[in-house]
Amino acid sequence: MQKFRLNIRLFPVLMTLLVAGRGAVAHAGNITVKGSDTLVILAQKWAEVYMGKHPEAKIQVTGGGTGTGFAALQNQNTDLCNASRKIKPAEIETCIKSFGKRPREYAVALDGLSVYVNSDNPLTQLSLEELQGIFTGKIRNWKDVGGSDGPITIYSRENSSGTYEFFKEHVLQGKDFAASAQTMPGTSALLQAVSHDKGGIGYGGAAYGQGAKALKVSREKGGEAIEPNEETVVKGTYPIWRLLYVYVNPELDKGEINTYLGWMRGEEGQNVVKQVGYYPLPPHLRKK
Repeated sequence: MQKFRLNIRLFPVLMTLLVAGRGAVAHAGNITVKGSDTLVILAQKWAEVYMGKHPEAKIQVTGGGTGTGFAALQNQNTDLCNASRKIKPAEIETCIKSFGKRPREYAVALDGLSVYVNSDNPLTQLSLEELQGIFTGKIRNWKDVGGSDGPITIYSRENSSGTYEFFKEHVLQGKDFAASAQTMPGTSALLQAVSHDKGGIGYGGAAYGQGAKALKVSREKGGEAIEPNEETVVKGTYPIWRLLYVYVNPELDKGEINTYLGWMRGEEGQNVVKQVGYYPLPPHLRKK
């Protein structure tokens, strides 16, 4: 009888442990991903394909911009941060203060950052100098760059976007965007605006080109204009190519998360990269 009473006392504790154990196992396969809008369509497709092969895994993907992703990583509100630019020194320092270590960086894909115009725009190419003139507001009419007479409407991304920062650094050489630039909440919204505006111009990842026309870009005015495609991006001949990244707290880079990151950079994950419209990593970058 005494033995039976002891078991009764222990029963609630045992049940708590069992329930907690089940919850821990159920939660173990959960992975949260946040950040770059450039990467969000690829990240969603990765999650869809991976969960189809690993039903036990639950992957939640949201966008919001690279800056938003880094903020979530610093605050330990996401497992993985998608980024369309490299992490800044100040962001590294904030992460070190938050979780004691520098975030681990993984290159996951290549992108030819494309300049988009309306499909009816007769122009097929622009130089980096001309793009800088347009996006800073120095050039305001298409006829000044060989197009039809008509005003240029600039569509840009919000300043939390890694694509915005990359374009400003590498194309505008740090100069400010024109005050007239219309800020769009995401690449899809930007492309939609350009596709409905005959005078429109904007920029975004290579996978977002539907409904608009990507221009060839030359490094110098009168130089060879290069089309953004897999060959020119991998070789680096297209002037506005870049790497896309995923960042993770090293303490979390184990188990399911480490397996998922390895899968992204492996053959299956890189096939998804190509299907979505970005460019797979060359073999030597997959090892890093």
